[in-house]
Amino acid sequence: MLRIRGLNVYYGESHILWDIDLSVPTGKMVCLIGRNGVGKTTLLKTIIGLLKPRSGQLDCQGFSLLPLRPDQRAKLGIAYVPQGREIIPQLTVKENLLLGLEACPRSRVRGKQEIPEEIFELFPVLKKMLYRMGGDLSGGQQQQLAIARALMGQPKLLLLDEPTEGIQPSIILEIEAAVRRIIAARGLSVLLVEQHLHFVREADWYYAMQKGGIVASGPTSDLSQEVIQRFLAV
Repeated sequence: MLRIRGLNVYYGESHILWDIDLSVPTGKMVCLIGRNGVGKTTLLKTIIGLLKPRSGQLDCQGFSLLPLRPDQRAKLGIAYVPQGREIIPQLTVKENLLLGLEACPRSRVRGKQEIPEEIFELFPVLKKMLYRMGGDLSGGQQQQLAIARALMGQPKLLLLDEPTEGIQPSIILEIEAAVRRIIAARGLSVLLVEQHLHFVREADWYYAMQKGGIVASGPTSDLSQEVIQRFLAV
């Protein structure tokens, strides 16, 4: 699904990502772990097209993403849920969800302004709050809305940046369950940036980052206490 080789990204003359090699297979969840400031969000922004790499390969479904704008990458099937959620507080829950259709190719959206029942099966609370303003939702509810909005575009690859940050434990479990369900139902691929150990272990594979580079990787079933202490402990 996603294949990254030798990726180097700079902010001005500051070298932020160093020779990143990473793959996300179809229908799998891969978790990117590491302490704050090591380049995890920079990598997601590069994949979606908000940042341009200086060198390297960035392929999705066999196509190079490098020439494509962010909107073209979205229509190719890549969805990004940023850290902080970034729902539109002045719009209702329904209006926020319908914005997600903008990521669909026009041929799949024409005349279609309904929210699939699947969205409400994944996040039942949203059905009760369709006409409530997005800004009136709790942090956990806003996070569910942000993920649901991304799913409205029927993506093939979902990028999630710290989806459990500042959210109560019961909502974290609901989000974990929803992500696993959508992977099983749609064969969705997920690249997750996360610090919450329980969610990290839900992934199939992990990559650990340090100082802008990948320094460890493997099945999450093999995550050792030493790796957890190095890359997840505060």
